[in-house]
Amino acid sequence: MKWTIHRLQVETAPSCQRLDQYLAQAAIELSRTTAKKIIDLGGVHINGRRIRSCSTPIRSGDFVEVYIDRLPLDPYRIRKQDILFQDQFIIVLNKPALIDIQPTHARFKGTLFEALQWHLKDPFRPQQKADIGMVQRLDRGTSGVIVFSIHPRAHKEMTRIFLEHEIKKDYLALVQGTPEQSRGEIISFLARSRKENRVKSVAKGGKEAITRFQLIEQLIDCSLLKVEILTGRSHQIRAHMSEQNCPLVGDVRYGGLPLAAGIKIERPMLHAEKLAFRHPVLNKDLDFIAPVPEDMLNVLSELRKSVR
Repeated sequence: MKWTIHRLQVETAPSCQRLDQYLAQAAIELSRTTAKKIIDLGGVHINGRRIRSCSTPIRSGDFVEVYIDRLPLDPYRIRKQDILFQDQFIIVLNKPALIDIQPTHARFKGTLFEALQWHLKDPFRPQQKADIGMVQRLDRGTSGVIVFSIHPRAHKEMTRIFLEHEIKKDYLALVQGTPEQSRGEIISFLARSRKENRVKSVAKGGKEAITRFQLIEQLIDCSLLKVEILTGRSHQIRAHMSEQNCPLVGDVRYGGLPLAAGIKIERPMLHAEKLAFRHPVLNKDLDFIAPVPEDMLNVLSELRKSVR
């Protein structure tokens, strides 16, 4: 997803002019209300530092950057239906699509990590931040199951579980075309190409990535796959399926088309459906399933109509 970035050099500024006033008057077509929301989210930086106070004074010579990610300006908050499991040690969430896990230049407030801090806030000690361990990541566009440790007793063991791959991760992927085989395993070494801004398989270097896939349903020009990853590399499924000439529907960066069945696709059609592991403290088996999100169901429904 492309950002809009405005870079402004303050040549002259009235004494004590507020940041929100300055942005509303700058030639970037922002209302003062919108400017306030972007500042609150964390999308405005002055001289390289994120500023989240609308009343911050602007001074001559300041360099102001405004990052707009084109996502809703109301910050995401964890809803009751997003919580698949929670005890004092871990929390398992059904992450909505188009929510960043960690802060970006465009926002701190409304990311999944910040929303989790908000959710876990102690009403009696609001200034004390929750102790959160992040052992798993999902791309902004990916929906589905994600787990965090939320107690010191769980952090180390959850990290070990993921590092030693003692966890089962199953995804649903809607891809273009159909794989040559109905099931298979892809093994390669993945490395990031800065020039292309994407991950790809390389002959030397990189990190081993293992992806297993199985055809679930063949549709018009598309296929629904069950995908299991035995490693957790960045963009692993996106890169591997693209290299099989079956990029994810909607994954423009990796060669996917932004349309399917006449529907505009806003994200790569990838959903982390299942997650299974042993509880890091209580040592009992846990198995979670996240329902398929509405946008993916709508695309599948339209594609199935075409098959009939």
